[in-house]
Amino acid sequence: MPIPAETPETGARTGVWFIGARGSVATTAVAGCAAVAAGLRPATAMVTETPHFADRGLPPLSSLVFGGHDTVAWPLPKRAEELAAQGVLPHGLPNAVREELAAADAEIRIGGPIPVDSRDDQELIADFAADLVDFTRRNGLARTVVINVASTEPLPAEDAHRLPASSLYAAAALRARCPYANFTPSTGLHHPALFPLTDSACVPYTGRDGKTGQTLLRSVLAPMFHERALTVRAWSGSNLLGGGDGAALADAGAAAAKNAGKERVLVDTLGTRPEGQVHIDEVPALGDWKTAWDHIAFDGFLGTRMVLQTIWQGCDSALAAPLVLDLARLLARADESGLTGPIPELGFFFKDPDGGSCALAEQYAALLCFANRLGQSW
Repeated sequence: MPIPAETPETGARTGVWFIGARGSVATTAVAGCAAVAAGLRPATAMVTETPHFADRGLPPLSSLVFGGHDTVAWPLPKRAEELAAQGVLPHGLPNAVREELAAADAEIRIGGPIPVDSRDDQELIADFAADLVDFTRRNGLARTVVINVASTEPLPAEDAHRLPASSLYAAAALRARCPYANFTPSTGLHHPALFPLTDSACVPYTGRDGKTGQTLLRSVLAPMFHERALTVRAWSGSNLLGGGDGAALADAGAAAAKNAGKERVLVDTLGTRPEGQVHIDEVPALGDWKTAWDHIAFDGFLGTRMVLQTIWQGCDSALAAPLVLDLARLLARADESGLTGPIPELGFFFKDPDGGSCALAEQYAALLCFANRLGQSW
């Protein structure tokens, strides 16, 4: 059973523990949460701040306490200044929320495995879980939600003898009785060795690989072609990106993990896999910005051949951070409500959801129904 929680009105606080806590997404989320809570910036792009989610018992942004694991020592205030210089964060914002950034940075613990690590998998899981329990108890939190926003890791080899890092953190979250979301394409809870844990999980968990840009657009366009009975012959794409994600996805194995979610949207919606591939190219000069291009070849009436092309240009961290905050609030409320296991209604946020439709409109309808459930008395 979940730990009994106070209601938001009585001052309960909720922990948000980021895996990859000093990365661009986590830094943007911490800075953005502080800015919105203080009224310095509007809550643009936060789904849970729209009217339908009012009075649903979600924890207020001002009640969120941040911490996390990372393997780098670059402090959050400096990371935020770097993001502001790139135009990711508004000019002056890092200084305005420096106190909140420093408080979150003080709660970041060294993750692993690191090159000199001699701990085995079970020792790492135990240490990570202990960090979570300590963070929750020491800060007097009602609960802590764990969200993986680290760089994409390659798919594990079939004969690998050790769990990938993302799965170690996921196992630690369940051991510490923390709701969990994997916002990356990394393996996380989807490793066969963790299936016994997920089958008996006493907390809610959800999804894999956040849906922020190109796949978001695909989840809108693919149902349009299907519902209009237009035959998609080929769907090709290209991504240009820099930053940490660009460097990570330069690895062929990591890129394959990323593309799997993009392909699932098309296969599940169209019922077939069109010709074409998605290419990911690292362009360090782009920093945290990315460009995604799609070329869709389709047949109309009497076989008339036509083409639709789209270009998406955006900032990955600014697209992901509000959704990460949404997930933290929704999972915290789900845990407070006694829900356990996979939450398919949160598929709206993911390329690889835990069941349900991959079409955005249907996913949004399911999310609204879920919000209504959360607003009921339990």
